[in-house]
Order: sequence, then structure tokens, then C-alpha cells
Amino acid sequence: MKLVPLADRVVLKQLEAEETTKSGIILTSSAQEKPQEAEIVAVGPGGVIDGKEVKMHVEVGQKVIYSRYAGSEVKLDGQEYIVVRQNDILAIVED
Repeated sequence: MKLVPLADRVVLKQLEAEETTKSGIILTSSAQEKPQEAEIVAVGPGGVIDGKEVKMHVEVGQKVIYSRYAGSEVKLDGQEYIVVRQNDILAIVED
């Protein structure tokens, strides 16, 4: 199956949470903070939303930082995804 977002929505695959701190302390799964960094796996077409033209500024494969409580979590074929609006994406992470 494949997720195809509509309008200004973007499908994100969350990156793995850090299992150790920078000082070497191992974190249990309950103590790990939900990461806000994800990879884009699908992008909607944009279009007219609430009477305004919305152009998509992100592409599949980019790594992004998104708002902590944004979007809807979806599970498909055993994989977890987050569907967010483009304006919930705060930044693109460049190497």
C-alpha cells in the first residue's frame, strides 16, 4: 500500500529516537523523547486552500523538523507515519 496525501499535507517517517545521551547514559524507551526530526515520504499537490494558493516547498527524501504535537499518526503495513500540513514543518535539515 501507498499513502498519497491530499492538498497541502505531507507524509513523514519519524527518525529513530536517541537511545543514549551525549554523556553515554542509556535511556529506557519510556524516557526517550519523541524525536521531531523525520524524513518526507510523500508530498501532496498543494493547490487552493481556504481561498489561498499554496505551493509545496518540500520534496520527498528531505529531512525536516516538525512541530512537536503536529499531525496525525498513521500505521500502515507495520510502519508508522505522521501526516502533517506543510505549515507544521518548521525547517529542512541540510547536510
